[in-house]
Amino acid sequence: MVSFVWPSGWVEGVLALIHIAIAGTVTAHALLRKYDSRAALGWIALAWLSPGAGALLYFLFGINRVERRAVRIGRLERQRAIPPGATATPPVSSNIATLAQIGGRIADGPLLPGNTVELLRGGREAFPAMLAAIDGAKKSVALASYIFRNDDTGSAFTAALIAAHKRGVAVRVLLDGIGSGYILPAPLRRMLAAGVPAERFLHTWVPWRMPFLNMRNHKKLLIVDGAHAFTGGLNIGSEYRLDPTCEKQKPGKVDDVHVRLEGPAVQQLMGTFARDWGFTTGEALDQSIWWPRLTEAGSVFARGIPSGPDADLYKLEALLGAALAQARRRVRIVTPYFLPDQRLQFALVQARLRGVEVTILIPGKCDFAFMDWAMRAHLQFLRNANIAFHFSPPPFDHAKLMTVDGQWSLIGSSNWDVRSLRLNFEFDLECYDADFTARLDALIDERLARSHALDPESLLARPKWMQLRDSAARLFLPYL
Repeated sequence: MVSFVWPSGWVEGVLALIHIAIAGTVTAHALLRKYDSRAALGWIALAWLSPGAGALLYFLFGINRVERRAVRIGRLERQRAIPPGATATPPVSSNIATLAQIGGRIADGPLLPGNTVELLRGGREAFPAMLAAIDGAKKSVALASYIFRNDDTGSAFTAALIAAHKRGVAVRVLLDGIGSGYILPAPLRRMLAAGVPAERFLHTWVPWRMPFLNMRNHKKLLIVDGAHAFTGGLNIGSEYRLDPTCEKQKPGKVDDVHVRLEGPAVQQLMGTFARDWGFTTGEALDQSIWWPRLTEAGSVFARGIPSGPDADLYKLEALLGAALAQARRRVRIVTPYFLPDQRLQFALVQARLRGVEVTILIPGKCDFAFMDWAMRAHLQFLRNANIAFHFSPPPFDHAKLMTVDGQWSLIGSSNWDVRSLRLNFEFDLECYDADFTARLDALIDERLARSHALDPESLLARPKWMQLRDSAARLFLPYL
């Protein structure tokens, strides 16, 4: 009996043609879709040099599949979230007024006067106020959180949301599909069992939708009756309840900042929640219970800045760059993770060259050692920029704050890293108000008083193995 043997040369030829076709497809897609030429070059090289594996990685992590759908869903919500009328001009210096004009071109919504913004320090101040707002809700409650712990704090919020639902309040809860637990978390399970409409953002068990898992909803939002709102950096968890009377906090505690907002800008928070909820569930939150007519409640000019890997890509990054470009006297930044790309690094250096005082406060020890390593490597390249870097002591400082010239401030969920600026869905609130900015600057002063300044040369004095480790960690910058 004669057996047939497939010529090995044919097999190699067919495999080579398949590789060329796949790598060519990746090349064409990256050339047409990738804004960053370095990222495009990296993906193209990986596709050609790693047959099969490179194309698979590009399919999993290199393609933004959320863009078109996110643009389509939410158009009605965005229209409802923008009150009629021209953008107001805040009473600030000319450079900050220019920043307000730039922000108006970057953001979907106008800068709105007539808001009250109250600073809430940590969960000990924010959580009771948030729970009281939910308990007092008469028509609607919308809550979004990246992390929602199954602990005492999570249980209190779960009970409050269920109670609001049972008394007839329209409740919507949106948790991130990764941050709050990939397997059905206990708080979500209890809310669903009680009939509360609750969903997970971009959560899936379908293998071909797994690339979505790298895009996370990092927003922290609570909107009650469409008129009272909370936002900032706080997740729902007991680790955020710091005891100010205790000099030495327990390990694992987190320091953070939230704000309570009232006034016309609340509708911009409602708009970003409605858009995310519509994207996740297909339900349009267009009933009047979510969109009451709001009157002025204070004197702060405020605007919400949603950002994410869809139509909002690069908006926050553009605003941060504009704020650095317009600064004349002082820039202060508080962030738990400092891994900006070269464009923002250049903007920081340019501000210093113009004589602007730039101070950046980061944790002395992060919640993830890998982030510490990457940040130390990143700081090494800025050691000659004459930027004042400070390390805060424990507990872990998770706050995300920025002030410029004592008149403009930003507070929200975004970190100064590529993940927040390119991959996550984030929300930040910009405020044009000297009094509120002064309160934030006072808070930053307290943190700086407890910190220690970075000696730039100390980064080069570390052992070589440590520098190599840190530099290797920095290579993963886009996904940290």
